[in-house]
Amino acid sequence: MSDERFERAVIFVCAHSEDGAMGFILNQPQPLSFEELVENLDLDSQERRDADKSRKIGMSECARNFPIQFGGPVDPGRGFVLHSDDYMTESTMPVNDDLCLTATIDILRAIKDGCGPVRGMMLLGYAGWGPGQLEQEMAANAWLSCPASDDIVFDRDHSAKYDRVLSHMGVSPAMLSMEAGHA
Repeated sequence: MSDERFERAVIFVCAHSEDGAMGFILNQPQPLSFEELVENLDLDSQERRDADKSRKIGMSECARNFPIQFGGPVDPGRGFVLHSDDYMTESTMPVNDDLCLTATIDILRAIKDGCGPVRGMMLLGYAGWGPGQLEQEMAANAWLSCPASDDIVFDRDHSAKYDRVLSHMGVSPAMLSMEAGHA
C-alpha cells in the first residue's frame, strides 16, 4: 500500500456492503491516555470533580489503561469503541458474534466507572472505502485478508501485530512484493 497511513496496518473491517466498507486500524496507538480523554471531554460532574480533587480521577486502573488508537484517516475527531459483547446499549451495534461497536459517550462513562466491556479499545477515526473500492484494492493485491480473532484485535503488542497476523496467515514478510500480478 503506497499510502503511508496504511503502511503495515492491520485493519478490522466491520462493515462491508455494495455501498462500501468501513474498518479500523488496530495497530496505531495514540499518545492520548483514557484519563486525558475523560478530562478533555469533561465526563465527570462538578460534584464528582470536587469530591475527587484530593485523589486522581476516580477510575479503575483498567480504565486508566484503556487503549486509544488511530482508527483511520476518515473523521479522526470522531470516536468509536470496539469491544467485547458483554456490554450492550441501544446504540451498540454487533459487528460479529463476539465483537460490538458503540459510538456514544455513554460507553466512555461506563468504562470510566468500571462497568464497561471487559475488552475493548477506543478508536479515533476510521478507514472507509467507497462502493467497489475495497474489492478493487483486493484484486490489485493491496490487502491480504484473514478472519479476525479477539486475540489479534485486542493484542496490545502493536509493534508486532502486523507480523503476528502475517504469521497467523502463513505468510512471510519476505514473500510480499509491491508488484501485483495474476496467474
